[in-house]
Amino acid sequence: MAGEKRKKSEVRVAAGVLRPIVTTLIVVSGVVNVLALTGSFYMLQVYDRILTSHSVPTLVALSLLAAILFLFQGGLEVLRGQVMVRLASRLDRRLTPLAHSAVMRLRSYAGAQGNATQPIRDVDSIRAYLSGQGPIAILDMPWMPLYVAFVFVLHPVLGWITLFGALFLIVVTLLTEKLTQAPGEAAMAVSRKRWAIAEASDRNSEVLQAMGFGHRFSRRLEAVNSEHITANERLSDLVGGFSTVSRVFRLMLQSALLGIGAYLTIKGEMTAGAIIACSIAASRALAPIEVAIGNWRGFAAARKASERLDAVLGHLPEKTAPLALPAPIKSLKVENVSVAVPGTQTVLLAGIGFDLTAGTVLAVIGPSAAGKSTLARALTGVWPLNRGAVRLDGAALSSWSPEELGRHIGYLPQDVQLLDGTITENIARFEEEPDSHRVVAASAAAGVHEMVLRLPNGYETRVGEAGSVLSAGQRQRVALARALYGEPFLLVLDEPNSNLDADGERALINAIAHVKARGGIVVVIAHRPSVLTAADKVAVIGGGQLTAIGPKDEVLGKVLRQPVAIPAALAVATEA
Repeated sequence: MAGEKRKKSEVRVAAGVLRPIVTTLIVVSGVVNVLALTGSFYMLQVYDRILTSHSVPTLVALSLLAAILFLFQGGLEVLRGQVMVRLASRLDRRLTPLAHSAVMRLRSYAGAQGNATQPIRDVDSIRAYLSGQGPIAILDMPWMPLYVAFVFVLHPVLGWITLFGALFLIVVTLLTEKLTQAPGEAAMAVSRKRWAIAEASDRNSEVLQAMGFGHRFSRRLEAVNSEHITANERLSDLVGGFSTVSRVFRLMLQSALLGIGAYLTIKGEMTAGAIIACSIAASRALAPIEVAIGNWRGFAAARKASERLDAVLGHLPEKTAPLALPAPIKSLKVENVSVAVPGTQTVLLAGIGFDLTAGTVLAVIGPSAAGKSTLARALTGVWPLNRGAVRLDGAALSSWSPEELGRHIGYLPQDVQLLDGTITENIARFEEEPDSHRVVAASAAAGVHEMVLRLPNGYETRVGEAGSVLSAGQRQRVALARALYGEPFLLVLDEPNSNLDADGERALINAIAHVKARGGIVVVIAHRPSVLTAADKVAVIGGGQLTAIGPKDEVLGKVLRQPVAIPAALAVATEA
């Protein structure tokens, strides 16, 4: 169900598949951290043995061995970094299809409350963090006790000082987490507002320029951008401040270890080589915490992104693979359907019910905001139903997978949108290997074949973002051809002639007649009277309810005797 949250975290499930790689990284990190003691042991031998023995061959041999170990360590660190990047990429490949599926479905279930592009951005945040130095530091942290123990072996006093330094930096890390949480959330909230205004400016650029109020929108963006800058400054100040504290403290601690080590050496409690070895080991022990604090902003962003992505994926209905059903050929049945605005409790349609048989054309009329477009979205499965069912040949729409159901439905929405690609790709619904005969047949049925041939590259003409290369009428006719592609059983047209000229309207009526003749069902939402000529039945919707439905002449006669609020053009048509 739409509101039922899944028990498993999708991000964790995707990451769980990569567990063997993570295990390998942990093992490699262990080897790297053991090899990182090379410098400490080398200094111990040089200062405590070689300088006293004056043995040049021993120095050369020891130096060669240290060089080999350093090169091996460096190679493993490069390998670890590359594996981490590829792990992030593999996780991205698993999450991006889920995020893209959420992008396509989010508006249908969350409505305007859902930020449709956020899931993709969340995947980017997760990948960006995993590709950086933050996760490497986390892999190194479990090996801190190794270095602290090594320092304890050199001298207990220095060991306790190093342990105190590690605990202090852990406290700094916890403070970073606590104090940056609220500013981080505020920065992300303002960032979303900023992107929303930028995207709205892009969608409405023509209106903003034509009517000269773009500068007002710019001022709105400037105000939000100022909030965005302030929020990010505050967050950066906090993270940067804690990062500086940790770095300065580590430098002070190293100096303290050198100073106290020198004192202990003077007292004869340790050697000069042990001082250098201790400093190197202590630095290595504390470095992962410092790196983690420096990358804390990325960690917090990735964690929030993971939580948001899980929340979105968990509240969307889980996709299923139902049993394949035969193609519908008989009927469309709408049973007591109620529909609300996605993400709200605002009901737009209530108690809608009717039956249509193969070869029927139903025209839906009514005033603006009566619920006609909502009915179109309910019939096609775009919006979920609060109650009731829409059935094709007795099977609810949910009985098909979205891919299978799409083959049986043609949909022309009121707000026509084409996708960036060729006309062939758009008509063929971006099939990998479109059938040219079916493309031309759909184009001819929509009366757009001749128009396409006149374009510079014919069917291979790219339509641009949102079909911007084509006029409004051309977009509507190409979208009609897309709806007709594959001869779907149910054709739902929402104001299909709003941008058509006389030739386009004739082509539309012919297309509806063709669907009717081959035994399909057409539901057309009409605001212009010409479409009524092709209808067998008429439904009147007002105030979210079905006020009348039946044979065209009978319903239009009732409209004349008991007028309802319908568009003026249709009222004129009924009187004629």
